[in-house]
Amino acid sequence: MSRRRRRRSWRTALALLATAAIAVTAVVALLNQVDGGDVRAERCAAEADGTSWYLTPAQADNAALVAAVSVRRGMPARAATIGIATALQESKLLNIDYGDRDSVGLFQQRPSQGWGTVEQILDPVYSANAFFDGLDKVPDYEALEITVAAQEVQRSGFPEAYAQHETRSRAWASALTGYSPATVTCDLHTVGGPGSTEAVAARVARDFGAVPTTSATDDDGTVTVTIDGGALGAGTPDDDTRLAWTLAHWSVAVAHGLDVDAVSTADQTWSRDEPTWSPSGTDPVPAGEVHLTLATQ
Repeated sequence: MSRRRRRRSWRTALALLATAAIAVTAVVALLNQVDGGDVRAERCAAEADGTSWYLTPAQADNAALVAAVSVRRGMPARAATIGIATALQESKLLNIDYGDRDSVGLFQQRPSQGWGTVEQILDPVYSANAFFDGLDKVPDYEALEITVAAQEVQRSGFPEAYAQHETRSRAWASALTGYSPATVTCDLHTVGGPGSTEAVAARVARDFGAVPTTSATDDDGTVTVTIDGGALGAGTPDDDTRLAWTLAHWSVAVAHGLDVDAVSTADQTWSRDEPTWSPSGTDPVPAGEVHLTLATQ
């Protein structure tokens, strides 16, 4: 290579490096403007056997909905596992308005195959109920492999694909049905607020049905919403405890969209400031209840 060509190559390389450095600086500067410089990646996790299984806040929100519908219907935790695994495979747990041919929604259900109208299927409560209606008709689905149970409902062209989501889905389903206490957490940015008590009550009613909620405002302006899990169970202490954790994990999973700052049940609290379950340091929440602290500004 001639000396002139070598000099040209070095100048080109240096120009590319300078351009890359400017681009990186611009991206960092932009990110530092987000949420007052809070550039953490927002994510949610369900822990099982020492492993954290991550979802985005949007995915966690939809997983919470799928599990809530199964709880509302009185179905076992296995149903929630199958439902979450199916939605992960079909839509990545996102309520999308596109898909293969005319498929839409969490479960990629097709209007042309009798699942409902596009508008109905894009309602995640409707689509989850439609999926569980199908699953209910599968004999002994609890004993079946996920691929088999899901395929009986979905009739997918890739039935074996559901299996890859089984472990992640089992961790989330166990937590969101209350069988694995203090295992769902979300690492979220600080919100500008304020949260809406009406929005929380509406979301509880949408996902769980007639579950009572009340709200109160302290002297310092702190707004707390109380969810009474007793309406979900048979009233036994074990039921109250499990269903309180069902609602507590659900509350954390939907906290991003509802501007929830903290969630407490029993003697444990999760918060945006401390995104793990830790001792509350206050009087325990009454059995069966969950307290949500809303953002106020």
